Amino acid sequence: MKKKYFTMSAFALIIVAALGITSCGDNKKQAGKDGLTGEISLSGAFALYPLAVQWANDFQVLHPGVTIDVSAGGAGKGITDALAQVVDFGMVSRELGEAEIANGAVGFAVAKDAVVPTINAQNPVLADLQKHGITRNQLIGLFITGKIKTWGEIVGNGNKTAVSVFTRSDACGAAETWALYLGKKQEDLLGTAVFGDPGLAEAVQKDVNSIGLNNIGFAYDIKTGKPHPGLLIAPIDVNENGQIDPEEDFYATKQGVVEAIKDGRYPSPPARDLYFVSKGIPTNPAVVEFLKYILTEGQSANEAQGYIAISQEKLDASLKKLGIKE
Repeated sequence: MKKKYFTMSAFALIIVAALGITSCGDNKKQAGKDGLTGEISLSGAFALYPLAVQWANDFQVLHPGVTIDVSAGGAGKGITDALAQVVDFGMVSRELGEAEIANGAVGFAVAKDAVVPTINAQNPVLADLQKHGITRNQLIGLFITGKIKTWGEIVGNGNKTAVSVFTRSDACGAAETWALYLGKKQEDLLGTAVFGDPGLAEAVQKDVNSIGLNNIGFAYDIKTGKPHPGLLIAPIDVNENGQIDPEEDFYATKQGVVEAIKDGRYPSPPARDLYFVSKGIPTNPAVVEFLKYILTEGQSANEAQGYIAISQEKLDASLKKLGIKE
């Protein structure tokens, strides 16, 4: 049975997310010169939250008569809110399930990022880990079967320090995507369960023997492009040859990971598309215009925020769903 672990900063973020507190604007606005007015609401994946806030702020500058509310809370909340039509869009960081699609869920791919294995910067076998990396099978031994217990088993140096494994307590795309990479589902992941990306990152920062999973947006500092203080990313030995080859050594900066996702050096999953999900095709003019903006000029914000733009083919497919030909 998974333990649940909360931190004060994570709890504060929960309150902010629950209240829908963002910097996206006032509740009542006058129409701009374009005449577009309305209120738009989004909830869901922590992975998309920073980028969605940026899109919302930029869109409101262009259309001052529109108010956009963005709240985080996990992909599970996003899909639930969208299908219940509590929000216009659920932010979802995984593929939609057949049952969700049958219930009316329509997904629009808006960005791409990845989940990475995070470790404490003072890891007891750091030098060996950075040299040899960690394989998918070893990650399965940590997160799925529990057969791997110590850091020495991972790097082969006899170190007896026990590994502290952390996972997510909330239904989320990050954990589901990570589990998919390991051949399972989120509920199969072992470890101490922590709410939200920020909470899990903080848990790893506080435990020198830990390993967790984070979206790259919460593993790296957007200003410096480097891992947050106290965090590092465990390099994955993709070809399982027992060492981190030059083409596998790209974790020092967020941009390095982004480039590796683009050219396929980082596996997919745990790289994945991120979605805005609505129940049915949206028809509200403000909502449609906002989504059209994200699928066109709004894509320019993706890389600046540390995400990857969606392929033109997928963007065109989403615009076609809206009945828009570009």
